[in-house]
Amino acid sequence: MNVLSAKALSYVARRRMLSPVVLLCILMGMLLPQVAPVRDVHAAGASGSQGIFNLSSQPDFGPNVYIFDPSMPTSQIQATVDAIANQQVDNELGTQRYALLFKPGTYGTLANPLDFQVGYYTEVAGLGASPADVTINGHVDVYNRCLTPNNCIALVNFWRSLSNLTINVKGLSGCRSSGDFWAVSQAAPMRRVNITGGNLTLMDYCTAGPQYASGGFIADAQTGFIINGSQQQFLVRNSSIGGWSNGVWNQVFSGVIGAPPQSFSTTPYNPPPYTTLATSPVTEEKPYLYVDQSGNYNMFVPALQKNSSGVSWPNTPGASIPLNKFFLARPSDPFGLLNAALRQGLNLIFTPGVYHLDHSLTVTHPDTVIYGMGLATIVADDGAVPLQVADVGGVKISGLLFDAGPVNSPALLQVGPSGATASHAADPTLIQDVFFRIGGAAVGKATTSLVVNTNDTILDDIWAWRADHGNPGSYGWTVNTADTGVVVNGNNVTAYGLAVEHYQKYEVIWNGNNGTDIFFQNEMPYDPPNQAAWMNGTMNGYAAFRVADNVTSFQGYGLGSYCFFNVNPTVNAYHAFEVPNTPGVQFHDLLTVSLGGVGTITHVINDTGATAQGSSTVPVNIVSYP
Repeated sequence: MNVLSAKALSYVARRRMLSPVVLLCILMGMLLPQVAPVRDVHAAGASGSQGIFNLSSQPDFGPNVYIFDPSMPTSQIQATVDAIANQQVDNELGTQRYALLFKPGTYGTLANPLDFQVGYYTEVAGLGASPADVTINGHVDVYNRCLTPNNCIALVNFWRSLSNLTINVKGLSGCRSSGDFWAVSQAAPMRRVNITGGNLTLMDYCTAGPQYASGGFIADAQTGFIINGSQQQFLVRNSSIGGWSNGVWNQVFSGVIGAPPQSFSTTPYNPPPYTTLATSPVTEEKPYLYVDQSGNYNMFVPALQKNSSGVSWPNTPGASIPLNKFFLARPSDPFGLLNAALRQGLNLIFTPGVYHLDHSLTVTHPDTVIYGMGLATIVADDGAVPLQVADVGGVKISGLLFDAGPVNSPALLQVGPSGATASHAADPTLIQDVFFRIGGAAVGKATTSLVVNTNDTILDDIWAWRADHGNPGSYGWTVNTADTGVVVNGNNVTAYGLAVEHYQKYEVIWNGNNGTDIFFQNEMPYDPPNQAAWMNGTMNGYAAFRVADNVTSFQGYGLGSYCFFNVNPTVNAYHAFEVPNTPGVQFHDLLTVSLGGVGTITHVINDTGATAQGSSTVPVNIVSYP
């Protein structure tokens, strides 16, 4: 029999309600080394309890989740959210993670509004069944970061989120008083939000220039007029808006009531570059936490929709899962404990923090929900693939940031085994608000970030980023190495809001048939040291988006690729999109651009399209191909 250490025995005593199976294995010395004798894997723990989760208790989400009640004084809430914002607004590469959750009710008044900013690694969400159940009279804002007094931008406003509440725009004075400001770029989704009483503005026009923003995502939201301003690319999906101003390079609307009409043309800027689809072909909205009328916490999983438009609420179709069907993970938990929970069929919530995994978490049960709070971050240690999913249907993975570690990982998230063949059209796997980072915070290496082998998977707001900036020593051509951001091998895969940047070979490889991508945003790697270091055989550079030669059916809408070869401006990419010349593979509204003329892209798609070049940063547009 294995002899448990005194420390382990003490931990078992404190967490005495272990699964009977796990406890039996401990007593018989049969536990695998990765399964530690720690917290009960039967259910989410409740604050102050050692046993099965009590539905009437407030769940213990850990120290970095703040749950607000409308009975709390506004001054108390204001002080808390301001303290977190002050810490996080410039904390681009820090390790702190937070979730700010609002129970149903009203916060702030006309005389005393609740106005606050959302910084890095901060989730702000309502806990109502509908966005109308939580109202904030005030502002929930993101402003430009002024890196110098005359360089104020939103281009690096990443890794935060806003969801499931109403913002009735009140308070503040001067320039920012008339609208809720959400000046963000990638990895900063706004979902299931209702904006009333003012505009929604996606740029911060109240600072010094240049005020650039690029690559945002909105879904299942209802707003008044939207000031788009300097957003170079943006995707709005399944929403209702009161109007839209301006378009720079690539603005895409899918299933949006009130969207501007289709107007993408070969002439840049005039008319505005709008790609508008009346409906979204297949969608599922993101699962969300809510508190029911009895005070119980649940996870609501919205149902599959086809050919849909507009918001899903107030009566969102779907099903509730009580929180006692979830295991609440904490950063200190060994991966074996998390795997034990998954093997027992529990769902998994990653509470805010940074998780180091040196082995794979494996999802084998269909319809498993894996949910990250506060941009919970999973770091791949020792070359691990941190999360793998079997060829099962209905798995929902959302709200996670995957960081590569210093030892190369073959992938960071693998959806389905190689060669997966099962059909999941009736119950697709869903990957939403999932982000990948290679370097930037620390040295990271991974061959591929996301591999999708499972048929019928839906990708909804993905940003895969090989870092072009960050902490000293964490990035560079031979430092944060990564071949490809996303590889799609499954058939019938649908992607919305796909952003993939700076990888060293193909950014996206699409091998599956009958795929659809609605919106693609890309920057090629900044840092090839010379042309010889970035060659695809005899061809200059790698395309940003490659559809494999064997693919006979694919649809792409609203895709852009840009170059900025600042390490060596003589570097050239022969083309941005590489596809088979077959009638079933079709692209609509795509472009290339050379940012400031720093490098060139010879063609847009295959051998078609003029060269992107020149200091004026004018895009080259293609309306359709072939």
